[in-house]
Amino acid sequence: MDQILLLPLLFGVGIVAGVLNVMAGGGSAITLPMLIFLGLDAPLANGTNRLAVFIQCIATVISYRRENYSDLKTSMRLAACALPGAVLGAIAAVKMDSLLFQKVLGIFILVMVATVLVPAFGKNGRQAGESSGGWLIYPVMLGIGFIGGLHQVGIGFFMIAALRHLMNMDLVRINMHKAAVFFIYTIPAMAVFAWTGNIDWPLGIVLATGNATGGWWAAKISVRRGEKAIKIVLVIAMLIMAIKLLWSF
Repeated sequence: MDQILLLPLLFGVGIVAGVLNVMAGGGSAITLPMLIFLGLDAPLANGTNRLAVFIQCIATVISYRRENYSDLKTSMRLAACALPGAVLGAIAAVKMDSLLFQKVLGIFILVMVATVLVPAFGKNGRQAGESSGGWLIYPVMLGIGFIGGLHQVGIGFFMIAALRHLMNMDLVRINMHKAAVFFIYTIPAMAVFAWTGNIDWPLGIVLATGNATGGWWAAKISVRRGEKAIKIVLVIAMLIMAIKLLWSF
């Protein structure tokens, strides 16, 4: 493909992926096939995509802070649990075949479509705003970190399900924490890919610029339009993602 057409296309794909990643998840289901189509092998595409996600998360966190949405203490606590898993997952990613994982993930996402639509409730039966989530959130975040390090595709859906049902958060606050946690645990995961030479920096920077643009505006939309707008994008993205994972091979 002509370079003149390639770079704007990659930038546009990055914008769409950034919006999906912030408001729902599954943006990497667009960017990874695109990178592979451009001739990158799976590990190189995976690593290049991590660079885009990393830059996107920086822009998203800043955008949420501009909208007065920030809870660094909780975000750091969640990220600390995910970090060890992310490192192990990234190390495994350069060797592991992901076909079986994709099938299991597709089934799990279909289940989550229903659970995300159910309001989160506290122990008193009233809709809750946020709770500590107890000890269970810590091993769950460790597992989420591992999956995120292994295979970025669809990890946002796991994060949404965990924070909604274990910590009773609304979707706006979930997406705020999601961006901060992904930013932190992507650092060591990206370092693994960089160390093994699995990042195409020129393509990654173009894609990252698009991702950051989409993430910046998606954060503003999610805060200003609230949970209803997020739910629409979320359910559509989850259904498309599940169908792709289950029937594209």
